Amino acid sequence: MATFISHSPAETEALGEQLGRAAQRGLVIALSGDLGAGKTQFVRGLARGLGVSSRVHSPTFTLVNEYGGGRLKLFHLDLYRLETAGQILGAGIEEFLQPDGVAVVEWAERLEDGRWKMEGGKKFVRVKIEILNETERKIIYDDFGA
Repeated sequence: MATFISHSPAETEALGEQLGRAAQRGLVIALSGDLGAGKTQFVRGLARGLGVSSRVHSPTFTLVNEYGGGRLKLFHLDLYRLETAGQILGAGIEEFLQPDGVAVVEWAERLEDGRWKMEGGKKFVRVKIEILNETERKIIYDDFGA
């Protein structure tokens, strides 16, 4: 596990961009953190690192946003409105756990740990963003080789 202290949304995006540049097809990112922690900022940077030029916004009300146009597709999922494993599975997110591109799952802690087991060489990374104060965030993440 690695730790990064971000002092601004731009620094949070830069870390996401670094991961996006290193990302390979099939990567699943389990993203967690409180409301306002900077999860969507991180995903914006990730998208930029993948070469996605579309405006990235949180899919809280749509569950999944799909972005193309980069070197890999980006699937941005948000489980905030789903409270149980049954609701999550009923929403059909399992197909995104082995994506044809990169999948980021916000509020990933709502999904049972057993669902995160990757098969067939798929890569899985956990990223947790903690609010330290109004401007600083502690980002704890699995080493992604970047």
